[in-house]
Amino acid sequence: MALARTLAVTLTGLSGHLVEVEAHAVQGLPGFTLVGLPDAAVRESRERVRAALSTCGLTWGEQRLTVNLFPADLRKSGTGLDLAMALAVLGARGRLPGAAAQRLARTVYIGELGLDGSVHPVRGVLPAVHAAVEAGVKQIVVSAGAATEARLVPGAQVEAVRHVGELVELYGGRLGQAAARIVREAGPGPQRPPRPQEEAVPTGGPDLADVVGQQEARHALEVAAAGGHHLLMLGPPGAGKTMLAERLPSILPPLEPEDAVTVTSIHSVAGTFSPEAGLISRRPLRSPHHTATRAAVIGGGSGVPRPGDVSLAHRGVLFLDEAPEFSAGVLDCLRQPVESGSVTIDRVGGRATFPAAFQLVLAANPCPCGRALGRGLECTCTSLQRRRYLSRLSGPLLDRVDIQVEVAAVAAADLAAPGQGPTSAEVAQRVARARHRTRARLAGTPWRLNAQVPGSYLRGPAGGLPAELCTRLMAAMERGDLSLRGVDRVLRLTWTLADLEGAGTPSLAHLGAALALRTRGARP
Repeated sequence: MALARTLAVTLTGLSGHLVEVEAHAVQGLPGFTLVGLPDAAVRESRERVRAALSTCGLTWGEQRLTVNLFPADLRKSGTGLDLAMALAVLGARGRLPGAAAQRLARTVYIGELGLDGSVHPVRGVLPAVHAAVEAGVKQIVVSAGAATEARLVPGAQVEAVRHVGELVELYGGRLGQAAARIVREAGPGPQRPPRPQEEAVPTGGPDLADVVGQQEARHALEVAAAGGHHLLMLGPPGAGKTMLAERLPSILPPLEPEDAVTVTSIHSVAGTFSPEAGLISRRPLRSPHHTATRAAVIGGGSGVPRPGDVSLAHRGVLFLDEAPEFSAGVLDCLRQPVESGSVTIDRVGGRATFPAAFQLVLAANPCPCGRALGRGLECTCTSLQRRRYLSRLSGPLLDRVDIQVEVAAVAAADLAAPGQGPTSAEVAQRVARARHRTRARLAGTPWRLNAQVPGSYLRGPAGGLPAELCTRLMAAMERGDLSLRGVDRVLRLTWTLADLEGAGTPSLAHLGAALALRTRGARP
């Protein structure tokens, strides 16, 4: 009878859990029993491990194997436990020297096994390694294809392998001749190349100077960037709504280091991360097609929950072009993450919570034909068609959008006007200064942007709002022009406008401009 232990990591959403893989071998009829709430992918690992070890010339013999995944009440998912299970089985069967037992028990192994014994990368290596380091285990072994991503985690001592036979030889085990030849052909054994640098900010991307005219829409975009506000742009086709939305990330500041790790982890779990570029430092932009399903936008899938576009846009921008064309179910599902900054998904495989603190940008035509706010051709839609078209954007969703502006069609005079508007770099400097003032004013609170500040704080004595402004807002609410949520969002816009101008206290002019941004130019 023999017992061996190794360590692995399983992910539930972005949360990693350390798993102790225990293998027990006794004489008897050959068999392989796997316990500990494995999902289908983990259960299939028995055959992958069996084939990989047989390829290495390590026969099963007359032994009965039992593998337990501790804690047993935690559901295990994914294929990243293959490598840990294979080494635990080898240790239990006595194919590794006793001196290797201690090293096995204090090292985390993350990798999927091929039938030839090769080790393949898996999704979510970055959050898995981060979870291991947080749990106090710094010795990590991963596939060579995932080593660059794993080394992005500070404090991790990462070894990269291409074949399970490399670890067998490293720990003093013996391989068959054919397996030894495969290991030699696979290349050098475990290596620790230098740590890659963080992602360099690329140049030459979309620039705000490319947009012709649209001074009011440019100003609205700048205010949205400075305060982290949600934005709706309503205008005819060809007015530049899509161009403006795609340039919002170019005027936002780079991600903070903590946010960069979170965003990179989300993209790693989703399989959309390229580790060669290092940590993601630019604000992501997600623009799903209007035919996207709820699972694609919000997240989901069968079995284990996967992040959707709202999570992939975390700390960045979620842009819904032709917003009324999205299904009502998808649009209404956005209301909860817009408020809370996270989304919780329940599936048969478990519950997962993903961060979803994004800036929502909606673009819509004023009517089905798109000419209601245009020049030249007259609109052919009836009033009922217009109401029905815009009613697809529900009132509760629009009430959560701070800035709502009308984008007029571009005039010929705008094309003939000399020069260009400010570049993204110039606007980004103003946005950075405004955000710095906001942070200084909110020092000592858990908030960093005006869009994050709750209304109770803004309306209270600590908010510093002049009494005259509060009286004007209460009057607008009494007339029914604004809801209580609308009052709070106008207050946030008022402070953002004051921070952009460098004013210590907002004025009536700032309040009027905020009301205009909130009500598409019609000041209550």
